[in-house]
Amino acid sequence: MDIFIGLATVLSSPALLGWIVSAAVVGMVVGAVPGLTASAAIAMLLPVTFYMDPLAALAFLYVIGKSGRYGGSIAAILFNTPGTAASAATQIDGYPLSQRGLSSKAMKVATVSSVIGDFTGEILLILGVGIIAAIALTLGPPELFAVYFAAFVVIGSVIGKSVVKGLASAALGVLIKMVGTDPISAAERYTFGSYELINGIGLVPLMIGMFVLAEVLSQMETRGAKIEKFDEPDSAEAKARNRLSWAEYKPCIPHVIRSSFIGAFIGMLPGLGSAIAAFVAYGEGKRRAKNPDEWGKGALEGIAAPEAANNAVSGPSMAPLLTLGIPGSTIGAILVGVFLIHGIQIGPTLFLTSRELVYSLFAAGLIGIAAYGLVGYFGASFVGRFIIKIPTDILYPMIFLTSFIAAYASRGSLFDVWVMVAAGVLGWLMKKLEFNPAAFVIAFVLAGGAEETFRQSLLLSDNGLLIFVTRPVALGFLLLGVLTVFIRARSLHREARAQALGDT
Repeated sequence: MDIFIGLATVLSSPALLGWIVSAAVVGMVVGAVPGLTASAAIAMLLPVTFYMDPLAALAFLYVIGKSGRYGGSIAAILFNTPGTAASAATQIDGYPLSQRGLSSKAMKVATVSSVIGDFTGEILLILGVGIIAAIALTLGPPELFAVYFAAFVVIGSVIGKSVVKGLASAALGVLIKMVGTDPISAAERYTFGSYELINGIGLVPLMIGMFVLAEVLSQMETRGAKIEKFDEPDSAEAKARNRLSWAEYKPCIPHVIRSSFIGAFIGMLPGLGSAIAAFVAYGEGKRRAKNPDEWGKGALEGIAAPEAANNAVSGPSMAPLLTLGIPGSTIGAILVGVFLIHGIQIGPTLFLTSRELVYSLFAAGLIGIAAYGLVGYFGASFVGRFIIKIPTDILYPMIFLTSFIAAYASRGSLFDVWVMVAAGVLGWLMKKLEFNPAAFVIAFVLAGGAEETFRQSLLLSDNGLLIFVTRPVALGFLLLGVLTVFIRARSLHREARAQALGDT
């Protein structure tokens, strides 16, 4: 099988293994820092990968994304501050255990559950991605545009609390992507006479601004907030109390298995993400639990379920990216940039032109899961102690300066630095006004392919826009997008009515 060839490729390269292990540690540490995310780490380190081998670059950032999802559980359990949005579900039962002096046991449950969920998602990706790619090869430009359209509206309507603001965020991303030159006629669009804008807005400075600088600006607003100190006893009795036995973990197994498949399914759907997977798994786990009253007070199963689902999202979220060129998450959107920078065209033909690279990346993911699992199981407490000792007055200014260096290093252009600053301010404002930076960035990445397939479809058509209605698959995806918006809007309306009735 291709995956065994990929494993042989990865294992035969000590340098590549070193990058994978480094990524496991970096992602875990960054994910554990309250307020930072794996997306921010990947965006900031993206310029470093310009000078790396394509497989090493992709594996490095891919594994950071995986371990960063897991690392958020450390902050949630130790500091009562989730390192990522998905870890908020872990916080519900993780922090009560930490208060009882069982933080190490809670983190071990989180580690084992994360590893099982991540392995499950990765194996499902390996088994199914080839089939999806084969189907994708049969799609023409009209069908592909319909898929892009569905992705736009699903991502815009599902991410965030408002359908209108989510769709507006996606529309703004499309508008910004149109700056530059027309791909068909080569005419200038929205450049306002600026030479720097002829080639469009750079993906790297835009992402650094949106994910790194915007987060630093948000943290500056809350700089007075205190992180609760982590003080775990170091006595022999405390260590014995924090050992995780099979008898304690055995009741978690059904929750982990079920949550892994929940996370894998949600991961295949563009825009939903690990936060939704974690809370869906937590709710389903509590509903099926033998001891639902203990959930929220320090149940080990309450940690296992969301962590398995959270990390199971990682692998399957790559399926739409690799087969259709549609990123299912912000991490996927950043990885698009890595593929393009190294001259690799993503989409259905990727499995014809770079099959060994793809399966080597999957193999690197499997090894990365094992790496962060081992480091986390034995070293999560040390990571927690390390993070709490770093003053935020030093940490965030360092990240602030690093973002400027990273933006400049992408193309050696001061204009990119200004793009990064503008994107950072825009991302900060979007967060404050409850618009969605993630929907904006994913739409920015998708817009180029969507325009290309739309224009190709019209060139093929004798009836203009009717080509999208007369092709059954294209029509199906268009209706799927419209239906998703309707269902989401109806759901939010019901929630608002229920809340209004509750307030009265």
